[in-house]
Amino acid sequence: MYGDHDTVRKILTETGDTWAVVGLSSNQSRAAYGVAGVLQRFGKRIVPVHPKAETVHGEPGYASLADIPFPVDVVDVFVNSELAGAVAEEATAVGAKAVWFQLGVVDEAAYERVRGAGLDMVMDKCPAIELNSLR
Repeated sequence: MYGDHDTVRKILTETGDTWAVVGLSSNQSRAAYGVAGVLQRFGKRIVPVHPKAETVHGEPGYASLADIPFPVDVVDVFVNSELAGAVAEEATAVGAKAVWFQLGVVDEAAYERVRGAGLDMVMDKCPAIELNSLR
């Protein structure tokens, strides 16, 4: 519903390979850690974004999207739904081409704002699952 098949495919195959993963830390038991690893295996450059700014999967982390000194193509959001809207606004502000809210992350108003700003967006889906289904 919040990301039809064509939008999912476009983000995963055409939008670009630099993915900022908001909420990614070195905690290997968190879903973000595993999904970031899958993204890397599929050729994506992951950029950890977390207040701790930790290096994860060999990539240096940043405390916020605004701290990243290079363009990002997709912002993958692993935060609570209550915080996701603010992250979507930051993604738009830094010039991302697309926003991806993970499974369970839902903010319909943020979805409408991001789409209204001209970005592609997927909500309540996992890119790792979707990448595997593209094969």
